[in-house]
Amino acid sequence: MADKPDLQQRPRRFYKAAEAGPAKDGEGGFAVLLDGRTPKSPAKSPLVLPTLALAQLVAAEWDAQVEVIDSTVMPATRLAFTAIDRIRETRAEVAREVAAYAGSDLLCYWAEHPTPLVERQKRDWGAMLDWAKAELDLHLKPAAGVIHAPQSPAALASVEALALTMDDYTLAGVAYAAGLFGSTVLALALRAGKVTGRKALDLSRLEEIFQAETWGQDAEAVARAEALAVEAQVLERWFAALRR
Repeated sequence: MADKPDLQQRPRRFYKAAEAGPAKDGEGGFAVLLDGRTPKSPAKSPLVLPTLALAQLVAAEWDAQVEVIDSTVMPATRLAFTAIDRIRETRAEVAREVAAYAGSDLLCYWAEHPTPLVERQKRDWGAMLDWAKAELDLHLKPAAGVIHAPQSPAALASVEALALTMDDYTLAGVAYAAGLFGSTVLALALRAGKVTGRKALDLSRLEEIFQAETWGQDAEAVARAEALAVEAQVLERWFAALRR
């Protein structure tokens, strides 16, 4: 991973006010407005979102910048740029990525021992797989151990088809969440409001949490988990804003 850019290399904050409002020039949707002007994505498209709540979420990140604009602490903005610049042009590819995560979904790989961990996975992960089956007609089969166990082509095809029905902003969020959690099921559950961002993250870290409870906390692991929690909570707010 590249080193974090020095503050002097980042653009300085050039605006007084960051807010959200109806997009101008017949664009439709809601724009992020910096002193009344809409910033552009890296591909030079206006930063316009489908709901006011989502535009407000992104605008809040711009408003939180102080002397310089630090994109590393603007996850909703980065996700918006992804939806605007990438998803529109590569929907089929992104849908296949979401299906690929389902093909090796973390929730389908249960431990063989110790027994308390296995029982927790069967209870918590099993409940999520049952939800996906009941609500999404998504049939993923769990297996014991870490050796890859292929899912049925029909199951993966249904995930891909579902992804293709999503709008660009929802698909961007689901694809990002699937990568963050290593689980398409958790991404879809978060999108549906079945779980919170923190709960989804904790489920994805179930084995790590179990080990910490057994052997004690590692400071570096705790710091990493808290950083991931910020991303997960932004995804929760992202999906909630899309539903408004």
